[in-house]
Amino acid sequence: MTSIDLRRQKSISAKDIEVAGIGGAAEIIIDSRAVLEDSTRDMLAKYAIAVRFTGAAEEQTPSVPLATAADSPRVEASFYSRAALDIKDEICSVGRKLWLRGFVDGNGGNISYRIGENEIICTPTLFSKFDMTSDDLCLIDLDGNQLAGRKQPTSEVRLHLEVYKNTPQAKAVVHCHSPYATAYAICGCVPPPSISSEFDVFIGRVALASYETPGTLEFAETVRPYVAHHNAILLANHGVLCWADTPTHAEWYVENLEAFCQTFLIARQFGVPYSRIPKEKAEALKSIRKKQGLPDCNGDASFPPVLS
Repeated sequence: MTSIDLRRQKSISAKDIEVAGIGGAAEIIIDSRAVLEDSTRDMLAKYAIAVRFTGAAEEQTPSVPLATAADSPRVEASFYSRAALDIKDEICSVGRKLWLRGFVDGNGGNISYRIGENEIICTPTLFSKFDMTSDDLCLIDLDGNQLAGRKQPTSEVRLHLEVYKNTPQAKAVVHCHSPYATAYAICGCVPPPSISSEFDVFIGRVALASYETPGTLEFAETVRPYVAHHNAILLANHGVLCWADTPTHAEWYVENLEAFCQTFLIARQFGVPYSRIPKEKAEALKSIRKKQGLPDCNGDASFPPVLS
């Protein structure tokens, strides 16, 4: 691959790319702090030139083709439009909420949003959700190929793709390690239904996926039997996954699940029997859930043990 080193330039113009393209360059290397002018992106697409961002304070990242000439309008609409910028801001806001609530630590957790038929905006790998900005996000397709973004996508991106491929109504996915819900996942149990009206409406019955090594294809496939019928899944010995129509709503479901797991634990410590919602009233909550467009939670052949 013929590369052109432009790391000394603070701004990259369309003319720079045109010169590189005419010279037969397949890749340019630029400083991660350099500014790409708007017209530069079109020229990158025209000559199908990849970009490798580097910097003194960060490792070199693999070169990423921002777009081919044919894909440029689609990628632009999916990653650089006003709607995309709003979604990226929302993802970053959700990331900060997860960190502030202690639902992620270090570089844990990941968030994504399906912005097109074949395009997903997702969080980068090895990056704190508190420090994350919209410039750190990535654009991938349903096969996991990176289309845009200067950082590499989350190593658990296959988990998100499995949701989108098997659940057409899913538009956003949040995966995190909220402690009380994750404690259930460690114990191989799920919280009981018919205890809290809010829990039954927004979460319903929770699924429990079997354990596989995070980041692997096998790990992603563990949620396949459940995603169409559950918007909240516990990942054995690992964490939580929730999907919704927006990143914010997916994060709300994480909060609903975590709050109930914590509240139920407190209730059990009182040492007295707890009450259940009467069966006929619980059926009414299912009707409310259906009106919200949420899955029925009854598609599984079997359910994991309920911690009672």
